[in-house]
Order: sequence, then structure tokens, then C-alpha cells
Amino acid sequence: MSDERVVGIVLVSHSAEVAASVAELAKSLAGGAAPVPVVPAGGREDGGVGTSSELVAAAAASADRGAGVAVLTDLGSAVLTVKALLAEGDELPKDTRLVDAPFVEGAVAAVVTAATGAGLDAVEAAARDAYDYRKV
Repeated sequence: MSDERVVGIVLVSHSAEVAASVAELAKSLAGGAAPVPVVPAGGREDGGVGTSSELVAAAAASADRGAGVAVLTDLGSAVLTVKALLAEGDELPKDTRLVDAPFVEGAVAAVVTAATGAGLDAVEAAARDAYDYRKV
């Protein structure tokens, strides 16, 4: 990874497999070679289903390249975990943002947008706009 400032993406799921699969899909659809750190934070430390504040904090630290970190979540308690970490104020990198977006479509939009060098506001907007993607 270069020293280039780029928005990092963290994908928080109750399942390690889901988080890793969505990260791989998003990176692949962004061209695979994009310099965007996409870090999954799925499940609990013991491998079980759930959400771990420790895994989320570690993923955010790993994804941080100085341009902010966009965090997308799958379900309710994942949202609550990220909100609690943000409220603590020192657990996540500066400019970490919880993004209200659909998990898969939002992740793809966020990674593709971050790969263009866009800032955190644009990455968040692209992910949020994924709510409007029509399938018919």
C-alpha cells in the first residue's frame, strides 16, 4: 500500500464470512488493484456470530490512511457497537464516520468512489445513494 491519503472502508457484519465476502466483492468490482483499504470486521473474537468492538476498532485502525474511515454495518447491534465506539471518542481514528447505507450495494459504491480519490463526504454520499438503486 502506498502512502497516499485515501478513505478507508470498514465493513462490520455479524458474520466474519459475510464481512470478508462483501469486502472481496467490493474490491473486485472496483478493479481489484485500487489502493483502497477495505477491512472486514465480522463476528466475535471467538469466531461466533455477533459484533466485537475490539475487532471494529482494530479494523478501523488498519483501514486508516489519513483521509477518514467510512464504516458500513449490516444489522442493528453492529450499528450500536459503532455508535458506542464513536461516542467514546478515542477508540476509532479521527474522521471515522458511520455511514447509513445498504451493506452490499453501499460497500461497492463506497469502495469505487474512494478508489477515485474522492474524500469522505463523497464516499459517504455514494454509499448512501445506493438506497436508491433499482433492480427492476
